[in-house]
Amino acid sequence: MVVDQIRAAVNQPGAESLAALAGLPVPESYSGVVVRADEVEMFDGLSTRDKDPRKSLHLQEVPTPEVGPGEALIAVMASAINYNTVWTSIFEPVSTFDFLRRYARSSELARKHDQPYHVVGSDLSGVVLRTGPGVSRWQIGDRVVAHCLSVELEEPQGHDDTMMDPQQRIWGFETNFGGLAELALVKSNQLMPKPEHLTWEEAASPGLVNSTAYRQLVSHNGANMKQGDVVLIWGASGGLGGYATQFALNGGAIPVCVVSSPEKAELCRRMGAELIIDRTAEDYRFWKDPQTQDQSEWKRLGARIRELTGGDDPDIVFEHPGRETFGASVYVARRGGTIVTCASTSGYLHEFDNRYLWMNLKRIIGSHFANYRESWEANRLIARAAIHPTLSRAYPLAETGQAAYDVHRNAHQGKVGVLCLADGEGQGVTAPQLRAEHLTAINRFRDA
Repeated sequence: MVVDQIRAAVNQPGAESLAALAGLPVPESYSGVVVRADEVEMFDGLSTRDKDPRKSLHLQEVPTPEVGPGEALIAVMASAINYNTVWTSIFEPVSTFDFLRRYARSSELARKHDQPYHVVGSDLSGVVLRTGPGVSRWQIGDRVVAHCLSVELEEPQGHDDTMMDPQQRIWGFETNFGGLAELALVKSNQLMPKPEHLTWEEAASPGLVNSTAYRQLVSHNGANMKQGDVVLIWGASGGLGGYATQFALNGGAIPVCVVSSPEKAELCRRMGAELIIDRTAEDYRFWKDPQTQDQSEWKRLGARIRELTGGDDPDIVFEHPGRETFGASVYVARRGGTIVTCASTSGYLHEFDNRYLWMNLKRIIGSHFANYRESWEANRLIARAAIHPTLSRAYPLAETGQAAYDVHRNAHQGKVGVLCLADGEGQGVTAPQLRAEHLTAINRFRDA
């Protein structure tokens, strides 16, 4: 099979790999993890928690899409699970087929994305297999990772910050042909160099969450964190929070890490954090019932933060759980402080007491993924081993449903990877000395 020949060619050194890949035909089809349009109602009537990605995610053969202008076809060595894959798999908040149909109507080039299946996944590491007309920065055989912003750049709003472009979409979530597959189709301006000291599965894991954390916390488009800032980080050992914790430590800030178990607290300590709140052990209950928040618990959390920091309230609250924690986040931020929010994994309908916002001159900043420059800078820090992957486990492609189920049920640490064309873990390292120097940091989530 051509796919097997691609796998073999990628594992050859340098120029030999390039020559072998260039001489191979593009396969007519490939294996990808999909949701199916005829199954979008399969979980109707079930609670979110009871919806099972193992039932909706299927590994099947799909036709290889045509590579259009400005696009690249990637041989995917590894990918990873993000919460958007969980949302896609349980068809919440809406079916992603709505996104694909809308995108397909936008242009002739986009029409191919409207299929009765959706190949999911918003991360990858791999090798450029083909490029379309107009692509000059990337060549066949380049080892790459992809960030997940797909943008047309035909609107003026996008030329200051591509995240403001009305045509920006998240690849593999709002577009088809994502990274949980043997091949993937991306725009060439999604590509970045693969960090040479990382394995395929390690290199695939930072993409979405690392870039998201960078914009949300470090960029001037987000919280614009500075040295000395106290930063409250929810889920500080998770796929998103683990990078926020590292950025805070690297940037001279003071992270206050909120976690849900002793094991996750230990991961934060391994990253160098000292101020840690185990919300389960300390039994924080921010809601008396589904309709009523308990403000006394907000106050108890604020007092605990001041106890840890020597009297300081958070300058920045790094928010992503959403409904469950948002009222507390607004309350505990200091006067003039910033709550920067994305994701809302516990619910989108936030409730908070606006008196604590307006009368204390606090700000809420919405943040969504990152632009190309922010993603490039975040990846550069990974490549220089200043920030390390938070990968805890890698599944084979055939077990993607189980991987997504683990993330859905929060039964994981850090980031969960998926092996695609890589036929085992530990492959793809081309800078062994740099890896050896940072192996302890690279492996801290794997060893947890």
